[in-house]
Amino acid sequence: MSLSCFRQSTIMEILGPNMSKKSTGIAELTNPNTELTVGISGLDQDEVQQAKARGAINYTQSQTSRSLASIIFANVFTRFNAILAVLLGAVLVFGSPRDALFGIILVLNAAIGIIQEWRAKVTLDRLSIIGASRANVVRDGDVHEISPTEIVQGDAVLIGAGEQISTDGKVIAARGFEVDESLLTGESVPVAKKPGDAVMSGSFVLAGQAVYQATKVGTQAYAAQLAQEAREFHLSRSELRDSINLLLRIISWLMGPVAVALFFVEYKVAGAVAPAAVAVVSGLVGMIPQGLVLLTSMAFAIGVIRLGRRKALVQELAAVETLARVNVFCFDKTGTLTTGRLNLARLEPVGSDAPIREIAGAFSRAFTDTHDPMLEAVARELHDPAWNTRDVVPFSPARKWSAAGFEGHGHWVMGAPEIILAAASDDNALRTQYKKYMREGFRVLALARATGPVNPDALGRVQPVAYLLFREELRDDAPQTIAFFRKQGVRLKVISGDSPLTAASIAKAAGVPNAFPAMDGSNLPNGGEALASAMENYAVFGRIGPQQKKSMIESLQARGLTVAMLGDGVNDVLAIKQADLGITVGSAASASKAVAQIILTDGRFSLLPQIVGEGRRILANIERVAVLFITKTVYATLLILAVSLVQWPFPLLPRHFTLIDAFTIGTPAFFLSLGPSDHVFRPGLLRRVLRVAVPSGAVIATLVMLSMAATRQGFTLEQSRSLATLVISVLGLGVLSVVARPLFSWRGLLVFSMAAGVALAFALPFTRDFFALVLPNFQH
Repeated sequence: MSLSCFRQSTIMEILGPNMSKKSTGIAELTNPNTELTVGISGLDQDEVQQAKARGAINYTQSQTSRSLASIIFANVFTRFNAILAVLLGAVLVFGSPRDALFGIILVLNAAIGIIQEWRAKVTLDRLSIIGASRANVVRDGDVHEISPTEIVQGDAVLIGAGEQISTDGKVIAARGFEVDESLLTGESVPVAKKPGDAVMSGSFVLAGQAVYQATKVGTQAYAAQLAQEAREFHLSRSELRDSINLLLRIISWLMGPVAVALFFVEYKVAGAVAPAAVAVVSGLVGMIPQGLVLLTSMAFAIGVIRLGRRKALVQELAAVETLARVNVFCFDKTGTLTTGRLNLARLEPVGSDAPIREIAGAFSRAFTDTHDPMLEAVARELHDPAWNTRDVVPFSPARKWSAAGFEGHGHWVMGAPEIILAAASDDNALRTQYKKYMREGFRVLALARATGPVNPDALGRVQPVAYLLFREELRDDAPQTIAFFRKQGVRLKVISGDSPLTAASIAKAAGVPNAFPAMDGSNLPNGGEALASAMENYAVFGRIGPQQKKSMIESLQARGLTVAMLGDGVNDVLAIKQADLGITVGSAASASKAVAQIILTDGRFSLLPQIVGEGRRILANIERVAVLFITKTVYATLLILAVSLVQWPFPLLPRHFTLIDAFTIGTPAFFLSLGPSDHVFRPGLLRRVLRVAVPSGAVIATLVMLSMAATRQGFTLEQSRSLATLVISVLGLGVLSVVARPLFSWRGLLVFSMAAGVALAFALPFTRDFFALVLPNFQH
C-alpha cells in the first residue's frame, strides 16, 4: 500500500464525517477525530473485476506514434517503388545483373524513410514513458498506487498538488482544491473545484487535495475523445513530394503505350524477346527520375539529423520543407509564447503610504507552503523583511483571500480584487483602476489593511492599499522568433483559450503586430467567408475552443495559405492535426505529440528559424539538382519516341544510364544538395525546373539521334551505344556546369572531378568492359 502525497489523516480531513458509502464508494467515517479509525473502502475486488469485464477501464489503444508496420508500409508501397520493382524484375528475368544496378536506389530510398521515421518513433515513445504517472485509488479500505490505465469506472481516486488527473470524474470532497485546465481549454487561470464539480482528464492539480469518483474512463474521457478525432496519421503537404509524384503519375501514364511501342520496334530489330525486354527497361529506367526521389529523401534525412542535434524531433521528413513554405503561423499562448510561470510586473499603491513592498514580501514567506504561483512570483521579486507572523488565515477557493498579522506591523489581507473591494468602502475610482489593469491583460491581487485579526468566516471592513500586477512570463526567445517571422513576411495568429485581453497583452509584449483589439471566441463566426474575414482582420483570438481552432485553420487553408500550428495542449490537437504543419513541445500532452510532425523536445521557440533555414536550404538545393534529373527524363522519353518512329535500336543499355547518372547527375547532385543556401521559398518549383530541363533534354536527344545516324553504316550497335553514352555524358556535364554556378568555388572542383570520372570510365579497361564501352573509329 502506498499513500504517495496523502496521509490517512489528510484523507480523513478531506472526506469529513458524513460521507455515504452507498453513494460514493467510500466508507462512512465513524470517528473523524481519530486518524487510525478512519475506514476507507472504495470498490472491492469483485466490483473492480466487474468493471474490467464490461470494459469500464481507463485504457485506450491510442499510440503516441505510428506503428512500425505502418511506417514500413508507407515507405515501401509507393508508386515510385512499384515502378522500379517491375522494371527490376524484368531485367533480372531477361537481362544481365549488371543492368540491375538501379535496384539499389529502390532499397536505399525505402530504407532511409523507414530508419528516420523509426528513430523519431523511438524518441517519441521514450518521451511518453518518461512522462508516465501513477495514481492512488481507494479499494477494499486501503489506498493503492496503480497505473492510471488500471483505474476503473467508479474508483475513488485521491489526487494532490502536482499530480495529473487521469480520468473524467466528479469531486466527492475537496480542500483548497484548484486545477489547471489549460491543456484542455487553453485557459491558464486556476479553476477552484468544490464537491459536486466535474474534473477532466489531462488537467493538473495546482493546489490542495481532493477525492473524486471516476465517471468516464478510457475512450469515453474528454481528452481521449479529442485525441480520437485526431488519431489518423496524415502526411504534411510537400511541394517537392507533390511535384515528384505529379511527374511520376505523368510518366506512369506514358510508360504503358511507350513500352508497347518500343517493345515491338526492338523485337523487330533484334528478333528476340530478351534483348527487346532489356531495351524497354533501359528506356523506361531513363524516364524515371529515380535518383531525385532518393536524393530528396537523403536531403531531408540529413536535415532531420542536423535538427535533431538541436533538440528538434522531426517525425516526418517532408515537415522540414513544409515549414519553409509556411505563410501563416498560428500558435497558442500558454506554453508557447509564455513559460507558464507568473512574474510580478509592478506594485500600484492606491492612496496609501503603507510599506507595501515589505508587506507583500512578508506575505509571501507566511504562505510559502501553499505553492501559490502569485506569491511565489512575489517571493522572487521582493525582499522578505522577516517579520514575526501570527493570526494566519490561509487562502481558500471559497474565500478567494488570505490574511496574516505581523507582530508590530498590523493585519493584512490579500486576495481577489472584487472580494477585497466589496469589503471596502465603495470607491468607484478603485474599481475603475482595477478594471483598467484587467483590460491591459494583468492578473491582479489586491492588498488591504485590516483593523485587527481577521475572522476566517467573515472578512469584515478593510482598506485597500495596493494592487499587485502579474504577467505570465514571456519566453526569452519569443520576441526574436516573432521578429524573424515578421521579417520573412509570415502572418502571425495567436489562438488562445485564455481571455482575449490576456492573450493580446502577451502577444504585444512578444512583438506580434496588431495584437489589439483581440477577437473573443464568443463573437467568432461559425465558418464561411465571415470566419475567413475575421482571420484576415485579427491577429489575436481568445477563449477559443478546440473545434473553433480547427475551423480557423481550415478557413485559412481555404484561401490557399500554408498554415503551421504550434500548441501543447489537448485543446490544440485538432488544430495541430488540421494544419499543413503541426508543431508541439516535448512537455506537451501525448495526444499533441502523436499528431505533430515536429516536436521541440526542449521547448525552445528559437529553434523554429533554424528549421525554416534548414527547409529553405533543402528546397533551394533540390530545385537546383532537379534540373539534372528531369533533363534525363526528357531526353530518355524523346529518345524512346524517336527510335520508335524511325525503328532503330534504343541507343543505351540500363548500365549506360548507371554510368551517366553516376557522373553527371547522382554524385554531383548529392554534394550540391548538401551545400549552403539561404534562398527564400518561391512557389512554382516544377515550372521553373521544366523551363530549363525541357530544352536541355531536347538538345541532348537531338544530338544523340544525330550520333546514331552517323554510326548506322559500318559500325556495330555496341559502338553506336558507346558513342551515344559519350555524347550524353559530355552534354550532361555541360548542364551540370550551368546548374552548379558559380564555378569559382568548390562547385567548379566538383564539375572537374565528374569530368575526370567520365574520362577514366572510357579509358580504363575494367570499366570499359563492365559498361560495354567500345568507341567507334571514324578513321576507318
